[in-house]
Amino acid sequence: MSVSDTLSFSPLQVRRLPLSQLRGSIDASLPALGALAYGEGGGADWIAPVEATPLGSAPAMADLWQAGAELRSGCAGAARWRSDGQWSLGMIELHEQRQGDLEELAYQGYRQLFDALKQAGTPHLLRLWNYLPRINEDGGGLERYRQFNVGRQRAFTDAGLGVLEGAPAACALGVHRGGLSIRFLAGQRAPVAIENPRQVSAYRYPSDYGPRPPLFSRAALAELGDDQLALFISGTASIVGHASVHPGDVAEQTRETLRNLQAVLDAAHRRCDARYSLDELHLVVYVRHPAQAPTIRDVLVKALGPQAPALRHAVFLEADICRHDLLVEIEAHAVASGALSR
Repeated sequence: MSVSDTLSFSPLQVRRLPLSQLRGSIDASLPALGALAYGEGGGADWIAPVEATPLGSAPAMADLWQAGAELRSGCAGAARWRSDGQWSLGMIELHEQRQGDLEELAYQGYRQLFDALKQAGTPHLLRLWNYLPRINEDGGGLERYRQFNVGRQRAFTDAGLGVLEGAPAACALGVHRGGLSIRFLAGQRAPVAIENPRQVSAYRYPSDYGPRPPLFSRAALAELGDDQLALFISGTASIVGHASVHPGDVAEQTRETLRNLQAVLDAAHRRCDARYSLDELHLVVYVRHPAQAPTIRDVLVKALGPQAPALRHAVFLEADICRHDLLVEIEAHAVASGALSR
């Protein structure tokens, strides 16, 4: 039985709109789980900012998540959440007290996240967003991103959750202000994890990339109700197999990233009858060096077409990528009519 057939099921909706419009037309009394605001402070406790600098002249944007009208909220340590009982959106903000704290901070953040999911009654993670300062720096004998991965895996293991098959879609970026920020979307039903046949699954990376691998799937398919199927695509970069490719060439890294995105779409299409296309995805483009943003945009324009909806709604942010040799990373989501293959 489809999740959309469940009695009293409240469908989940997501839409991208200018942050100014979000503030002007939506208030906390309306059935909004919350919003991710890209590049600016949210201005309300249910709007979670992504603390990264927007690039270009486009207005600041936000992704608004809406579900049922009967909402409740709560806290589990630093984890704040809002839920209609079937879907939850939450945020965590943690700050390090001294160097070397990041592993433990990630562990505590994720343990509190899992407590929040229990409180809200939505046990299955659909999507994670992780932002941490100085992601590529040495944290005291180990790169900070690798410290984060160790703490995250400890929390998954202690919570009795699998660290291999079925990990949620996720991203991890370096930001230049704030502390460790985790945003999470969860539901009552597990998504279907999607992997990229051009790449080694992240949770199977060799130890060259740290003592514990990253925990995420390349994408996830989730039923939203009303016969709508969401595809959440994790942060995607210029990686083939498990190796970074095209060092120093931001244009070719962008093209390789697009090839990987298309491979993820193709893999998703084998698991459902919904259809997604590159030129209609809602993109967030993370750029290590702001001066390279025009080159990245030019590659996207040539590949997708100047009038592509994906480009009209794209968000460009300054951020450090999880590997020092990667210059660009793209995450995406899309919703289409269809059902999972059974």
